[in-house]
Amino acid sequence: MNSIFRIAVSQNVQIDSKRKQINDTLDHRLINWILALGAIPIPTPNSLESNLVLWLKCLKPQAIILSGGNDLGDCLERDASEITLIDYARSSKIPLLGICRGMQILAKEAGGTLSKIDDHVATRHSLLQKDNTLPLPKNVNSYHNWGLLQCPENYSVLATANDGSIEAICHNNLPWEGWMWHPEREKLFATCEIKRAKKLLIQIPSK
Repeated sequence: MNSIFRIAVSQNVQIDSKRKQINDTLDHRLINWILALGAIPIPTPNSLESNLVLWLKCLKPQAIILSGGNDLGDCLERDASEITLIDYARSSKIPLLGICRGMQILAKEAGGTLSKIDDHVATRHSLLQKDNTLPLPKNVNSYHNWGLLQCPENYSVLATANDGSIEAICHNNLPWEGWMWHPEREKLFATCEIKRAKKLLIQIPSK
């Protein structure tokens, strides 16, 4: 088990009113994207509440991905479980990547403010990289109603959209990044994103 790199990944919450069920769900494309990194995804339940810390200590993930999906505030159980994941990553000093909603909750947890944003749902736009680290894609998909207009404390901006909204951030001291787009939703996974995620999450140097 120790030779397998394990990434805990948060899940979306869907309510099935017909069956009176509350379901945790995870896009198969995100599972496949994590597998493409050379890691094993561990879907994180949203129903464990205070037992989530024990769950994490038992499974010992080596990195965390906060996935996309529900808007913040739509599901308090998910909000709470992701805050626990962030706290665990901080105390354990393990890497973390926030995707779309995942970046939003990272920013909000750091004191950032989200604002309603236009023309960022079911579209594509250019990405303007602001740093000189590993390349990010030049053009990305976009599926979010909420945007980040100011960088939260202890983070730096990695990339913006043409309208100035922040599309990627990195923590100044921890191996954490947030990407507002969905790398798993591309027909072909972008090589630059795979390389960057491997270096961030699995600590594999780029070649």
